[in-house]
Amino acid sequence: MSSTDVGTATAPVPPQSTYQNRVADYWNAEENPVNLELGKIDDLYHHHYGVGDVDWSVLEGNDPELRQERITAELHRLEHAQAELLAARLGPLSPADRVFDAGCGRGGGSVVAHLRYGCAADGVTISAKQAEFANEQARKRGIDDSVRYHCRDMLDTGFPSGAFAASWNNESTMYVELDLLFAEHARLLRRGGRYVVITGCYNDTYGRASREVSLINAHYICDIHPRSAYFRAMARNRLVPVHVQDLTAATLPYWELRRQAEHLVTGIEDTFLTAYRNGSFQYLLIAADRV
Repeated sequence: MSSTDVGTATAPVPPQSTYQNRVADYWNAEENPVNLELGKIDDLYHHHYGVGDVDWSVLEGNDPELRQERITAELHRLEHAQAELLAARLGPLSPADRVFDAGCGRGGGSVVAHLRYGCAADGVTISAKQAEFANEQARKRGIDDSVRYHCRDMLDTGFPSGAFAASWNNESTMYVELDLLFAEHARLLRRGGRYVVITGCYNDTYGRASREVSLINAHYICDIHPRSAYFRAMARNRLVPVHVQDLTAATLPYWELRRQAEHLVTGIEDTFLTAYRNGSFQYLLIAADRV
């Protein structure tokens, strides 16, 4: 694979709007233990939540330090399970393929895809600090010839059209306009390529965004989209859903455990739990093929 094919991984692209600058500033400054401490376990840094049943035995015992370590490890296991769930929907892929991680954060998802399929991966983040961190992790793993991270706008990546066999967003769509995002994914994917998104979205049948959804928006400086907007925007941009999975029930245990992790709580845990339980907020996986 030539350097022309992959593009440079180092030169930051300045954000194009005041909002993008605010988001970039937020992630350049972010040092949240719920992201960093979990990633230190195995050097896989994810910037998303988790799914699956909790091993509640991690709360047992009288040693507070051991309890803290066990909760951290269990939360990381759940978030890694979510990354694997997404990656499993990208295939079938081979080492000859190339995949695109939009809104890659500190890079864990690209590593998961590479380890599963042997494919090359390009991750894009608006945060120069995140891209630098992720590239250093790839170098430490010895996979930097295949897995590369770029400080770019995921709406305008500069990568060649049709260059990717698969692409995804893992909890990053709430920072952009969906039509612009899906147009870029459709451009980057080859015909028959697979796009996967895992996202929180507000439930249209509930009405307008609830108070809890508004609080989540304020906490993360984002704009959560309604569920229907995903399907409308996909239809307008040659992305045809082939699998839709409601992960709301599967993510509740993660949040129930996280609210008990005193060393990791951010104050938004109860808001997520209330929103999921009252039906105003949903957690979805959507897989779509580019036609």
